[in-house]
Amino acid sequence: MTVSRETDPLEKYAALIRKWNPVINLVAPSTLDQVESRHIADCLQLVTISAKARGPWLDMGSGGGLPGIVLAIRRPDLPVTLLESDKRKGSFLRTVARELELTNVQIISERIESARPLFSSNISARALAPLPLLMSYVHRHLDPRGRAWLMKGRNWQSEVEEARKIWSFQLNAHESHTHPGAAILELTDIRYA
Repeated sequence: MTVSRETDPLEKYAALIRKWNPVINLVAPSTLDQVESRHIADCLQLVTISAKARGPWLDMGSGGGLPGIVLAIRRPDLPVTLLESDKRKGSFLRTVARELELTNVQIISERIESARPLFSSNISARALAPLPLLMSYVHRHLDPRGRAWLMKGRNWQSEVEEARKIWSFQLNAHESHTHPGAAILELTDIRYA
């Protein structure tokens, strides 16, 4: 990754992940040398796909801030809330927000199912839970007219089939350019089937 003024915050973020990862497992240790090329590049796809999104954004189960921090860096116009129950990861996220001067970021250290409904216009999640369970979290926190952006692995199609047994939704699947077979699921009109 070439360092420029535009990507400098992403480079600082990658450095913070590398610094904290031995103490708090933010990314799999086997992928630590691929922070930019795998994790951040994966999240930048979401930034591009969701370029027209407006309104409050909630990143559920933020962990190390992927994709929430990347989104906040590249979309300073959006208020981004990071919902992460692990207090240590919450401390990491607060450090990142402070050191990168991300004034558009708020961190909530609560469980997704316990936090008061946030009615966000947009919700994202990456590697959080199987889609049928994830849909209940999305439904709890998404504005009825909102949009969910869910980053799913190779089994996303079977997860969609399972979720449709309980949930009704409109789906636009965006093929991942960083993980063959993976997709970013753009969901709207989410309700019980």
